[in-house]
Amino acid sequence: MTTQALRAPALTVNGDVTPIGDVSVHTTVLDWLRDRGLTGAKEGCAEGECGACSVLVARPGISSATEWTAINACLLPVASLDGQELLTSEGLGAPDSLHPVQQEMAVRGGSQCGFCTPGFICSMAAEYYRPGRAGSAAATAGVGEAFHPGSGGNPPQPSGTDATDHEHGPNGFDLHSLSGNLCRCTGYRPIRDAAYALDEPAENDAFAVRRNSPPPAPVPTGMVSTEGEFIRPASLDHALAVLGERDDAVVVAGSTDLGVQVNIFGSRPSLTIAIDRLEELREFSFGTDEVRLGAALTLTEIERRLSGRVPLLAELFPQFASRLIRNGATIGGNLGTGSPIGDTPPALLALDAKLVLASSRGERVVALAEYFTGYRQTVKYPDELIRTIVIPLPLAPITAFHKIAKRRFDDISSVAIGYALDVTDGVVRDVKIGLGGVAATPLRATATEQALIGQPWNETTVRTAAAVMATEGTPMDDHRASSSYRSAMLGQSLLRFYFKEVEA
Repeated sequence: MTTQALRAPALTVNGDVTPIGDVSVHTTVLDWLRDRGLTGAKEGCAEGECGACSVLVARPGISSATEWTAINACLLPVASLDGQELLTSEGLGAPDSLHPVQQEMAVRGGSQCGFCTPGFICSMAAEYYRPGRAGSAAATAGVGEAFHPGSGGNPPQPSGTDATDHEHGPNGFDLHSLSGNLCRCTGYRPIRDAAYALDEPAENDAFAVRRNSPPPAPVPTGMVSTEGEFIRPASLDHALAVLGERDDAVVVAGSTDLGVQVNIFGSRPSLTIAIDRLEELREFSFGTDEVRLGAALTLTEIERRLSGRVPLLAELFPQFASRLIRNGATIGGNLGTGSPIGDTPPALLALDAKLVLASSRGERVVALAEYFTGYRQTVKYPDELIRTIVIPLPLAPITAFHKIAKRRFDDISSVAIGYALDVTDGVVRDVKIGLGGVAATPLRATATEQALIGQPWNETTVRTAAAVMATEGTPMDDHRASSSYRSAMLGQSLLRFYFKEVEA
């Protein structure tokens, strides 16, 4: 294969600058690493569901200059990391000098066959280095104390104090950071024990110190191979100009959707344009009359920057795939695919969101309720990008997000519903309900909304409206759920929303 680079693409791997070399532009980070002998990361699913491929990249932080961010190496094209900094499990420690995460996994029995272990270690290390992670109870009940095999006794166990719940340790460790990692033989209890035993990084920990310096800035990239071209534009204007000239261009950000198409379905776009690091698409502001979210912000970045200030989105985020996926997936990408089962559209429809669409011809604003036109079809022209998602303020005082799926976390929705309700003096003054999974597009439950507005907020009204809601959309039978189940879940969801709100 002959590859021509418009510049010499390279990335820093475990401290060493390494040329990307003569590879296809569709080569994943995982395959590229393994071809260079870094075989800790494995391919388990090639879809971003198992986490065996997890690695760490240096990304801009929110409370520190850099955050070590865990991503799925099986989904991301290596060309997209040109100029960036990456760590694998091999770079964290060595056999004679284990990293604290590796040490705790070893002494607490966190590994059997070892296939998934390097991925767990990278995801665990990302949480280990998360700024502000360590809690005040980190040293209680022996957590964080050293344990040496052969010394007699058992490894210290996590504390049972009030500082611990079933998803958060006394050291502040959030088990959701491992939600994208699967283990088929060890069992999760010893892995959890290892996570809850981690103390704060030592002051001289090189990876902790690294957080104080900014990550590498994204660099313009151009690669050409027999399978196509890859471009990282220097600016939004450059990206829009290319989109205006090339109707074969495919836009990629976190690659959590395109990566699956490449790996599983053999897709090979002739031109891929990376937009994830364009500053013009990374706006964030929380003003007096609106919230503005840049389309290239990852879901994790939005979650942490909002910090619960949009309760409906705060309820959505933990149910959206896994932390590994949210670390790469962007809100613009989730809307850009036009999927009827994306998780963000129902919530954003309930929030009455608008989209700013940009092209070389200028910008226009489209209500999200008017954005979807058919199955994976939208009003967005081929030369346009989603620039910003705008959520009007003030927010509705009563909100909820319901996701019906076969698994509680890390699963695709069978049905998703977003609610935003305003009740004044016992009467429904305004309501917006977004639906996903019950039609060819996400949609507003307008008939249900009309059945509620102006009516008393009581069980009689809600049961009448629930019967209407069960008729919304055109649900279909597929491997996730039957049409009758989806319809039944719509009505039940509204009842659940009502009774939970009344109980509160």
